[in-house]
Amino acid sequence: MEAALGPAPRFAEHGEDFRAGFASFVGRPNAGKSTLTNVLVGQKVAITSSKPQTTRHTIRGIVHREDAQLVLVDTPGLHRPRTLLGQRLNDLVVDTLSEVDVVGFCLPADQKIGPGDRFIAAQLTKVPHQPVVALVTKTDTVPKDRLAEQLLAADLLGREHLAGERAQSEGFAAIIPVSAVSGEQVDVVAEELVSMLPTSPPLYPEGELTDEPEAVMVAELVREAALEDVRDELPHSIAVTVDEMLPRDGRPADRPLLDVHVSIHVERDSQKAIIIGRGGSRLRAIGSQARQGITRLLGTPVHLDVHVKVSKDWQRDAKKLGRLGF
Repeated sequence: MEAALGPAPRFAEHGEDFRAGFASFVGRPNAGKSTLTNVLVGQKVAITSSKPQTTRHTIRGIVHREDAQLVLVDTPGLHRPRTLLGQRLNDLVVDTLSEVDVVGFCLPADQKIGPGDRFIAAQLTKVPHQPVVALVTKTDTVPKDRLAEQLLAADLLGREHLAGERAQSEGFAAIIPVSAVSGEQVDVVAEELVSMLPTSPPLYPEGELTDEPEAVMVAELVREAALEDVRDELPHSIAVTVDEMLPRDGRPADRPLLDVHVSIHVERDSQKAIIIGRGGSRLRAIGSQARQGITRLLGTPVHLDVHVKVSKDWQRDAKKLGRLGF
């Protein structure tokens, strides 16, 4: 057999300039990381809530472009840990950041830069030399003069903590104001992140939006519904597990039904009462909201059965954390 004439094209379908790689968003809890992930992907792949510490898993959302594939790794918010769960979440973030190509540091425009942001900036010196882009989020919530002040404060934060410590000796590699809600500058964020990825063929098949297992996504949708309108201390105490997902027997092929059984885990009996609500009203509302999201996610009608269980002090118990997936 004769040898092929000349070298084969590097990326036969996509060209030599195609880029693909991983980007991760970090920031204080409720800094807009999950919302920005969802907008860039074009579909909900990460749950959002006004409550802190909503994200607990590294959800990968995949942005497909003609010239690139950007894989977004949405991590829990870095914070000073107070429990074993908090420490494990922080460790998860640092491990993730050591493997991505570029980091986006989300700094909400409507909150002054404070100790939490400086703590995160210090943590970023612990990972290898990927570029860090400052993303000043929620720009739709502040006037232009306040935004200008926050951009200057972000620049100062980068110079104080990252200059000389990383590949970009002057601090942040770029500073971009963005609003995921209005869509302003979202395309600029995508362009900047893509420009920092290596040349590579696609890492995931065309059309795939996340590599997160369906059961994890289902659990996250239930937890998002449970976090709505609850007391401030409760979000840290809620975990959700999927006990079973099975097609209903005896259903005709054109009318399938999926039976989904989930458990909401809380730490105290008083928290269980809050989740259930008077006469079960709160639990019914959680089930109704979550069922709609799960039906859209799976593309099939769903019967959702939700139970609430008390797992005392699960955030501080290593064995219970392991059983709950942490």
